[in-house]
Amino acid sequence: MVEEKFEKLFRGELDRDEAREFLIGLYRVGESGKDIAIASSIMRKYSIKLPISKDLQNRAIDIVGTGGDKSGTFNISTTVSLLLSSIGSIVAKHGNRSITSKSGSADLLEALGVNLNLSPDKQVKMLEETGFTFIFAINHHPAMKYIMPIRKSIEHRTIFNILGPLTNPAGAKKYLLGVFSSDYIEKMAQALVELDTERAFVVSSHDGMDEISLSTVTDFAYIEDKRVSKGVIDPEEFGFKLAPKKAILGGDAVYNARITRDIFSNSATDAQRDIVILNGGYGLFVDGKARDMQEAFEMVREAIESKRALKHLESIVKVSNKL
Repeated sequence: MVEEKFEKLFRGELDRDEAREFLIGLYRVGESGKDIAIASSIMRKYSIKLPISKDLQNRAIDIVGTGGDKSGTFNISTTVSLLLSSIGSIVAKHGNRSITSKSGSADLLEALGVNLNLSPDKQVKMLEETGFTFIFAINHHPAMKYIMPIRKSIEHRTIFNILGPLTNPAGAKKYLLGVFSSDYIEKMAQALVELDTERAFVVSSHDGMDEISLSTVTDFAYIEDKRVSKGVIDPEEFGFKLAPKKAILGGDAVYNARITRDIFSNSATDAQRDIVILNGGYGLFVDGKARDMQEAFEMVREAIESKRALKHLESIVKVSNKL
């Protein structure tokens, strides 16, 4: 029944009242991991996919959050995505403009000078040349034109607030995925297993961030070979100094772009740099680039201190505007 309803929803075959009733009903009973997997699979089916090779798809990773945490931080996930591509990761970043913050991933990349108006073919070329590409969600999910008016008519969140990270049109097999509430960690992990994800961390911090926090501990689920393990990340255990959330606050896209450049220039504050190293290390580990977390943190730190990340950002900007 759920599958049939989502199929009709994405084909624009449900009338407004029926669609509203369906989405509100799912919200009230609480979406299961199975519901999330079904909806994600159908949303992927109706998306405009990247014409990506199987090899590149298997290597691709997405560093992404659900948003909705209202934390007001700078664009941590996008900064980490750019950084990891300088270390050899294949980062297919799926994102959009700001919805719940002052700067979404698209807004930040635009402020950094990245050309976002690339066709799927050119997005793949960019991925091949730089190890990074941005998949602008608004251009890849045409069926959302049926759903957006319905979403806007509902006062509370719907399942679509959590589907975005699971519907990458590049078919990424690896994820560092943040959720706005720890209540959704297990559900998202179950959905990732059903969607044949190779490896992933699903994280949500105790101070309500859809990132790994530098202020407190963060709950996680780790997925590998269809098995899920759970635990807690304590940054102090890895030698990071705790910092209050206000130390990593951001602003608009221009302000956040300055923070990203400062981090890559090795001139940012300790807290701004450390939260990128912390999240970047977990991303590298998920990607299989490091044997353990300590090595992962060292690799990320070296990419910043050597200015390799800054040079790579300049290359990404140049290639995106050349294609």
